[in-house]
Amino acid sequence: METVKQLSVRLVNKPGRLAAMLSALNKGKVDFRALVVMDSGDRGTVRFVPDDFAAATDVLDKINIRHEATDVLLVEVPSQPGAFRKICERLAADHLNIDYAYHSFGSQKGNRGAGLAVVKVNDLNKAQRILRENEGSRRRQQPGRRPPAHARRPAQAR
Repeated sequence: METVKQLSVRLVNKPGRLAAMLSALNKGKVDFRALVVMDSGDRGTVRFVPDDFAAATDVLDKINIRHEATDVLLVEVPSQPGAFRKICERLAADHLNIDYAYHSFGSQKGNRGAGLAVVKVNDLNKAQRILRENEGSRRRQQPGRRPPAHARRPAQAR
């Protein structure tokens, strides 16, 4: 998990506008860690996490596309049912609001089957602390492994 810069742009909702922007970013050798496109009537909103923030902003400036930068969390999500739900529940339990989230399938770290969630929350530092604490306990529990026999027995039997 890490804090990264996300770029948001608003494009006129017409054929070719998104393709032109993506083509310019490609020519500038900008790749994406995550990307989402949302319709908002006559304009669309494109949010993305570039692999090279400075290069992405340079390209957008050169093609005269206004952009906003936002700090977001990039969280590794295991490929298992309910994994993203658990992340949301952990944040909610500590009264953190998720302003928005989107998911990218595939991981930069090469973890097979895992994905990356981009999460915008009202308190990034607190969210990181909560998810790191839970990440440590998840590692200790290792899915698919049974706990030791002494841990499976009821407390009275010990």
